[in-house]
Amino acid sequence: QVQLVESGGGLVQAGDSLRLSCDASGVTFSNYRTAWFRQAPGKEREFVATISGSGAATFYADSVKGRFTASRDNAKNSVYLRMNSLRPEDTAVYYCAAELGAVLSPSSGARSAPNRYHFWGQGTQVTVSS
Repeated sequence: QVQLVESGGGLVQAGDSLRLSCDASGVTFSNYRTAWFRQAPGKEREFVATISGSGAATFYADSVKGRFTASRDNAKNSVYLRMNSLRPEDTAVYYCAAELGAVLSPSSGARSAPNRYHFWGQGTQVTVSS
């Protein structure tokens, strides 16, 4: 059973940067593809980024492409989301999710669907003030 714990959220100003971390335990993390989602109040959970088990492949939502970077360190059983040029609309609870299988799906829809990930963290709040 995968246990995921996010950290690194906080209150920042527009234009600032943050790095979120997601630490996994109980598994060989390189066997799991991992994703970041976010959920703002009153909105549905939204895909942000995904990264393959090796870290070689990534895929991003259009809204964050060029600003956010997903990475991982499997020796530390951790994945990261570096967020630059933050905007007020990035305000949300950010969740780490994982699914067994290191390779990203060839379908962009499958890569970004929350129901394709069985393991979830508790979330970390990111608030961006204008």
